[in-house]
Amino acid sequence: MPNPALIPTFIRELVVERTLPREPEPDLVMADPEQVAAYVEAGRIDGVMAAAYLFHSAQASQVIQRCKSVLDLGCGPATQLAQIAELNPDVHFTGVDLSSTMLADANKHILKLGLTNVQFRQGDITTLEVVDDQSVDAVISTVALHHLPTLQHLENTFKAVRRVLKPGGALYLTDFGRLKSLKSVIFFAYMNARFQPHLFSLDYERSLRAAFLKEEFADLTRRLLPGDASLVATFKVPFLVIIKTADKPLPASLRERLKTMRQALKPRYRRDLDDLRRFFRLGGLRHDPFA
Repeated sequence: MPNPALIPTFIRELVVERTLPREPEPDLVMADPEQVAAYVEAGRIDGVMAAAYLFHSAQASQVIQRCKSVLDLGCGPATQLAQIAELNPDVHFTGVDLSSTMLADANKHILKLGLTNVQFRQGDITTLEVVDDQSVDAVISTVALHHLPTLQHLENTFKAVRRVLKPGGALYLTDFGRLKSLKSVIFFAYMNARFQPHLFSLDYERSLRAAFLKEEFADLTRRLLPGDASLVATFKVPFLVIIKTADKPLPASLRERLKTMRQALKPRYRRDLDDLRRFFRLGGLRHDPFA
């Protein structure tokens, strides 16, 4: 059992007995130009989300080693997808999203970076009708599942994932976990408010309110996903949940590149990254690619 003294006071204060009801986001598709612009502006790779992007890029890269085709569910403007694709140039990625506005930004971003191993399809991740059965080596999704309106939609998505994944395929699915108090939601949503547009902070709050419970993710993982998929969450307060299959060793060159990218982060973002590493390690996540 990790020493409670290692957990910051604010985390201990957020652990309460009651659980907030889920408040689904009003729109499944983010299409409002002002909302999309704020999301994209604050969410690009050198912004306030830099630590989270690098963390998930590194973790996902461990899972998809030796894969040839990877499907990204709810890829949005492809900021996260583009970083993973840059780190894994021999892998072909397909991003799926319902929002044509998001996909337009995603295409612009990929073209700007000169990436040739990424394509996009507009489609519903709860059915994945644009993807053939057992046709992809891996499925990833980074902080998109809370946009689904109901638990049934999440269940349908997991069934679709199982359908399109090749036998023995890889998984890296991560999203917010529903927090237990309004105090915790407000803390996490607005902790970086002075560094980002207000619409981005507001969207973050809505996303936290819309998140599914860790226990709901665990139940669906057990019932619907391949048997080697496991769930891990941040210690004590599951504000992030990861569902993944086994890691594979990273090439030495990629591991060194990730360490260099960590060191290049602004000090504040590097601390954020190390906090993520710490809370997931305490939560049971193994194989830290930055170690």
